Amino acid sequence: MREFFMAASLLLAGASVHAGELPQYRLVISDHRFQPVELKVPAGIKFKLVVENRDATPEEFESTEFNREKIVMPNSAAQVYVGPLAAGHYRFFGDFHQDTAQGALVVE
Repeated sequence: MREFFMAASLLLAGASVHAGELPQYRLVISDHRFQPVELKVPAGIKFKLVVENRDATPEEFESTEFNREKIVMPNSAAQVYVGPLAAGHYRFFGDFHQDTAQGALVVE
């Protein structure tokens, strides 16, 4: 039984190291707009997207095309794990300011 727990611990430790090695990309929300409007990312890999909200109000980062949503509080950041995605163009938006907060992942 002891060997089982040791093996499980090693597997979990390996998984946390692997998660820390994910490529990271950043989006900034400022004046209820995403910067950059289009973010290029590689196809076929999982990655971490850091969404930084520099506005004084919360925003909800959302994409129905890659099935993610996350509230980002004012003057803070949130992490969103995405992928792997096939090559293509995937839209995202700020649900609280849909008129201005629009963008896309360009997956190549």
